[in-house]
Order: sequence, then structure tokens, then C-alpha cells
Amino acid sequence: RIQRKPQALPLLILVDISGSMERYARLLLAFLHQATRSTPRQVFAFGTGLTNLNPAFKLRDTDDMLALSSRQIQDFAGGTQLGQSLAQLRTHHAKKLTGRRTVVLLISDGLDTGSAQTLDSELAWLKRRSRKVLWLNPLLRFDAYAPLATGAAVLNQHVDGMLAIHNLSRLEELASAMTKLLQKN
Repeated sequence: RIQRKPQALPLLILVDISGSMERYARLLLAFLHQATRSTPRQVFAFGTGLTNLNPAFKLRDTDDMLALSSRQIQDFAGGTQLGQSLAQLRTHHAKKLTGRRTVVLLISDGLDTGSAQTLDSELAWLKRRSRKVLWLNPLLRFDAYAPLATGAAVLNQHVDGMLAIHNLSRLEELASAMTKLLQKN
């Protein structure tokens, strides 16, 4: 009775739905819908703005979730302005979403077209208010990849780790790592 009951760490999932991530976005949303079903989670898509996908992720059927997500997302396959999207998150959702126990999964290739200053300050805010910020990047499939693009360089300065997510075996590794990480309290 004296011992604290273990609780799963809450997740904040931010999925890049810009043009450069178009080929991964649908697969990743479907994967995360199933892989995080029993975990407290908040899910948002970002491109040039932020879209709350929580109503869609409450649906049990993955096809229904994808259909509702498609209707909700207005900027699919557009540009990427992560800093601006994080500012919207901070302004409209911060009290509900971020806390010292929250693990952030930021899924993006880092090819951001927004202000590097805005991205830097918003990532610093997110980092201070979460347990870990993990960058899931499909471009890690290339051996010579380095985060040289402005947005990628800023992201790289603030994250606790970067993982590849470009194929099924990498997604299986992610699921295993998430299970271990989220069981910690």
C-alpha cells in the first residue's frame, strides 16, 4: 500500500504530414494508432499548422481513424512549419499535454521551412516541459545522413535521441523500445 503504483508514461505524438513526409504519414498514423492503444496519448499532425487528431485516435478501427484524420487535416502534403505548430500547441493545449512525465515522439524529416528562431525557442519550451523528446526520422535510412538542413540542425540540438522509422523492422524496434520506455514511471 505504501509503494507507488506504476503508471504508463503519457505520450505526446507529433506527426509531420508535409509533402516530404507524405509517403510515411499514413503508415505511421496507422502504426501508432495500434501500438499506443493502451497508453495515455495525445496526437497532433503538423504541416503549416497544427491539427488535433485525438478525436480520430479515439476510434477503435484504424481505417475509421485514418478516414477521420484525412477529413480533419487541411494542410496534408503542404509545407512544414514545426515552430509555428509548436507555438499553437503551447498556446492552445499546453496545460493538458505537457508535463515532466510526458514522452514526446516527434515524427519528421526535419525539412522545416519556418523560422529557425521560432523553432529553437518552441523546442526549448517543449524540452523543458517533458521527460524525453525523441525524433523519429525516416531519413536515417541513408548511411551518410546528417542533420544539415536548418530545421534538422535545430531539432538535433534539442532532442534526447533520434531513431530511424523507414521500414517495418525499424517500426518493430520502435514498438519494443516504446514498450520499455513507457513502462518506466
